[in-house]
Amino acid sequence: MQATDTHAHAHGHKGHSHDHHEPGFFSKYIFSTDHKVIGVQYGVASLIFLFFGFLLVLAMRFQLANPGKPIPVVGALLEKLLGSDMAPGGNLSGDLYNSFGAMHGTIMVFLAIVPILFGAFGNYVTPLQIGAPDMAFPRLNMASFHVYFIGGVVMFASFFTPGGTARSGWTSYSPLASVTDLANHFDGQTYWLIGMVFLITSSLLGSVNFIATIIQLRCRGMSWMRMPFFVWAQFVTAFLLLLAFPPLEAAGLMQLMDNLFGSSFFLPQGLVVNGTALAVSGGGSPLLWQHLFWFLGHPEVYVLILPAIGIVSEVIANNTRKPLWGYKSMVYSAMSVGFLSFIVWAHHMYLTGMGTKVATFFQTTTMMISIPSVIILTALFISLWGGSIRFNAASLFALSFLPMFGIGGLTGLPLGFNASDIYLHDSYYVIGHFHYVVAPGTMFAVFAGIYYWFPKITGRMMNETLGKLHWAGSLFFMNCVFAPMFIQGFKGMSRRMYDGGTTYFEGVDPTALSLNKMITMCAVGLGVAQLPFIINFFSSIFVGKKVSSDNPWDATTLEWATPTPPPHGNFASEPVAYRGPYEYSVPGAKSDFTPQSEKP
Repeated sequence: MQATDTHAHAHGHKGHSHDHHEPGFFSKYIFSTDHKVIGVQYGVASLIFLFFGFLLVLAMRFQLANPGKPIPVVGALLEKLLGSDMAPGGNLSGDLYNSFGAMHGTIMVFLAIVPILFGAFGNYVTPLQIGAPDMAFPRLNMASFHVYFIGGVVMFASFFTPGGTARSGWTSYSPLASVTDLANHFDGQTYWLIGMVFLITSSLLGSVNFIATIIQLRCRGMSWMRMPFFVWAQFVTAFLLLLAFPPLEAAGLMQLMDNLFGSSFFLPQGLVVNGTALAVSGGGSPLLWQHLFWFLGHPEVYVLILPAIGIVSEVIANNTRKPLWGYKSMVYSAMSVGFLSFIVWAHHMYLTGMGTKVATFFQTTTMMISIPSVIILTALFISLWGGSIRFNAASLFALSFLPMFGIGGLTGLPLGFNASDIYLHDSYYVIGHFHYVVAPGTMFAVFAGIYYWFPKITGRMMNETLGKLHWAGSLFFMNCVFAPMFIQGFKGMSRRMYDGGTTYFEGVDPTALSLNKMITMCAVGLGVAQLPFIINFFSSIFVGKKVSSDNPWDATTLEWATPTPPPHGNFASEPVAYRGPYEYSVPGAKSDFTPQSEKP
């Protein structure tokens, strides 16, 4: 309650303090404690990391499609920067390909998608939607971004260490992660682990802050069942981060000790590397690392998905002009997903030789978790029925999210069964499944959120023509990139083929390998399809059409009751929530939307 009183006091006197002091550039933009500035910081940083992660995969895709051919322009630069042993003649060596693969996964999950969904959208929108003047702990909020940024810098510094960056996969499995580069003691893997400790610490700071804010700082009238579904999604996500990340942080520190100080938490006895017995005490368990990693790894999937569904729910409700169908069912389903996500992790580990009873348990829980996920998706589909749908850029991305996420979920079912996973594990089928969830899935939600809240953040509208062009190109090329991967997986193509599979040609259908050229061309097309968004984003900041009101979308939730852009403290007067979050097309109402803040 003390945090609430403090913020209420600060809110009531914000005007008085600003009469005397205008913060300087560093105080306002670098060391700001304002949740909106921190949200923008997260957004800009994560979009930059996202772009870099995409460049890494473009280099990998060119190598797969054109084994033995140097990468145009970039290949010579890589050879100059990283040396001829890592990029001989402008080609990716096997080690560099593995490095790019490990860093692509790490960057996309931990430095791009989670920070933009939870850090950027969560920070900016959540306090506004619950009527709070700021987050419960503003300085802790600032610290969470700075720790995240330091973790990203450490990760990127590893590219220039002797021996190159981490190359043991984004999962960093032991004992491989401890023996990859024995010649360089303080190697890229060490940087990776230190960077992960920073990133995990950032997420823990943020999750505590979100939980405290949503519990303590809701405005008058904002009961639990009057919260927008976006806030519920962030609330459940915060608990997932708080409970799932500590085991991986502990595992990262233990693996760091294995690598630097000769311990053997994950190193077994009798480990032989290059014909020589490794000088460690032994007795560790490589499977322990997998358990600790995947205990985070599966809740992490819902850390990506739940905030994305929250964004999509806001956009769909607004653009269908009707309430979300089954709002309470969606809330209870989100909580069920959060609980069940902690008891499914070992379906990533069927090939480790677990017993049939254990495998059956995890098969069962994996099938169970699909039920609340399907309930949420079905509720969103039913919400479209009878709606007066507005087809703007935000709604097109939100509508496209639904079938794309559906494909991602359905293709995951065969991986949840022990019998079928044995054949599909580590194949391109897994790549296709996971990317359908996080690429056209979560990224479509990200774009929907940017187009939707951009007017509130900047006071200007984004160009709808460029937005629809961006949507059409992204939808087409994303499916062209990821759908063929299911065919490659069924035909037995392994996910770890740095030379396009020429080394493993025996036993692999040549048509599966030939698909690499089409996938690569479509990946380039996907990159080109983002140009309208980049042009639209930056041009709209300066020359976009100015909003004619604080509520250009005729929305009902509280963030649209603030001035545009929202000032420090957010609201001109104390907000009150008089009704639920989605009062659209209420019979007898004077308009097709009734804001939460409007007195009855």
